[in-house]
Amino acid sequence: MGFVLTVNKLPINSTREEVLPSFPDSSRAVSAVVTAGLRPELFRDEISNLLNRRVLIIALAILVLTGFGFRISGIGSEGLSDDELNKLAAVNDYRAHGLTGANGEHPFLMKALLGVSLITSEHWNQTSLIASHPNLTVPVEVSLRLPGAIIGALTTILIFLVAAELFGSEAGLIAAALWAFDPQVIGFNRIAKEDSFFIFFFLLTCLFWIRGQRVAEAGSPARAQRFYWLTAAAMAAMLASKLIGMMIAIPISYNYVFQKIPTTRWVIGKARFIKFFLIVGVVFVILSPTILVPETWKSMADFSGGRIIGHDSYEFIGRLYPHKFSDWLRGTPWYFYLVQLATKLPLLSVVSFVIGIPLLLKKKLGDGRYFLYMWLMLWSLAFMFVGGKFTRYLTTLMPAVFITAAVAIQFLARTFAKWGAGRLSARSIRLSIHAALPLVVILASVWAAFNAGPHYRLYYNATAGGRLLFPQDDLYDAYMQEAMTQIAQRAAPGVRVASEIQNVCAYYAGRANRNDLKCLELSDPADLEQLQPGDYVIDARGRTYFSNQASLARLRRVGQPAFAMSVGGAAAGDVYSLDDQSLNALRRK
Repeated sequence: MGFVLTVNKLPINSTREEVLPSFPDSSRAVSAVVTAGLRPELFRDEISNLLNRRVLIIALAILVLTGFGFRISGIGSEGLSDDELNKLAAVNDYRAHGLTGANGEHPFLMKALLGVSLITSEHWNQTSLIASHPNLTVPVEVSLRLPGAIIGALTTILIFLVAAELFGSEAGLIAAALWAFDPQVIGFNRIAKEDSFFIFFFLLTCLFWIRGQRVAEAGSPARAQRFYWLTAAAMAAMLASKLIGMMIAIPISYNYVFQKIPTTRWVIGKARFIKFFLIVGVVFVILSPTILVPETWKSMADFSGGRIIGHDSYEFIGRLYPHKFSDWLRGTPWYFYLVQLATKLPLLSVVSFVIGIPLLLKKKLGDGRYFLYMWLMLWSLAFMFVGGKFTRYLTTLMPAVFITAAVAIQFLARTFAKWGAGRLSARSIRLSIHAALPLVVILASVWAAFNAGPHYRLYYNATAGGRLLFPQDDLYDAYMQEAMTQIAQRAAPGVRVASEIQNVCAYYAGRANRNDLKCLELSDPADLEQLQPGDYVIDARGRTYFSNQASLARLRRVGQPAFAMSVGGAAAGDVYSLDDQSLNALRRK
């Protein structure tokens, strides 16, 4: 198959199943040849021995709580996006009519959790405490985004556990810290979208799968079965969060790598695989019962066929590209996510990831490296060459990026410590040298997150040159709440407002007690014909498409903005109050 597998000596009767892994005592090992040796030989040293259970629990608690603090700070400071408002509408539809096909192109689990959060916040807002302290009211924006922030913070633990299974506790702790403090990841965890939930359950799937591998290879194939069934349940929850079926191929392909090895004990077999996927199906229906609603299948078919894709293009590095999945290489460029990785991670994280990729070729790293091979390779094949891309899709790759970076950071730290050991005899100094590099990289992420908040999606490192390369995803409609508040204060009764996100326009008009305002679609020629002098046009950055590009270009040449929009100091677009000249330019008259 082109792989060279590591052969390791492990205790033949080992049945350890630690949540926080420890290394076996090699002095008591007996000669039992097994495959899939996940314990990395490369990084066993003094610093690893210091990371006992108590230290790891304290460190993880700090990472989770601090990471949650970043994710929750100012979480309601931005208005809802088009996508988030669709989730709110779906939850309200469920509450009014029971299970329906609302937002049926996406599974039910995340929307159920959002519903719990919304109902809880509504009850909270009706308490006597809130009546006397209205400043403690939880806005809809906060309650809708809170579940993602919680899940994102808890994902820190799963990244540690998966990385520790593959490469040891030190690499796991570094990877967990990079996730906890990465500005881009924090930004994705603060929006009400499926990706944060999906990667949480994907990592849970991976943890059970890899743990089953370790138990089976340690000589207990029967005891490993419970981890296979737990894997199936977690995989169902993953698919009930977001239907990205190709991600199933990552753990399954990893298992397949070892099946041609005669000595392997990690064998699932056809019968167990049939049972495995039956469990996946049953649990999926339990967690996403809307799959049984016919309207859901219609929505899924429309989405798959591109019939409910909102817009025809996407702005990337100042240029518009076709944006359907089926556009393939004619759509957004294949290097879209490479640019994102290079510009939206802290520079030290980028450098660490680049160094880590060739390090994964080291046999002494352990066979867990094949799991990262599968993840990086299959994800790239599935996501890089389709025509439709969004920056948030990278969430499902970021743990692999951070684990790879952690391997590099630990390798370099150990190299520097060895260099110091030859010159310094004091153990404390050697350990300080070893810890210095991981701390520098992690603190760089902390500093980047601190400076980026609360608009974390706007973060770029120095290589971007101060530009917004992905303006639609960077801004994510955050300006609309403030824009509609200002229009509501200025507009005469019955005024029309043209934008590319009618639902968000109407929602915040209602929040401003201006239900008389009529929201129109800027790309619809019939709606443009309804506009009159005194109406408003929202020219939002990142919302220029092939369908409105010419009209907006003419408007910008002749019109004077009534006011400008911004998000966190970044220009977000202009709002025009139409007169005869600007209206004729918009209509090309």
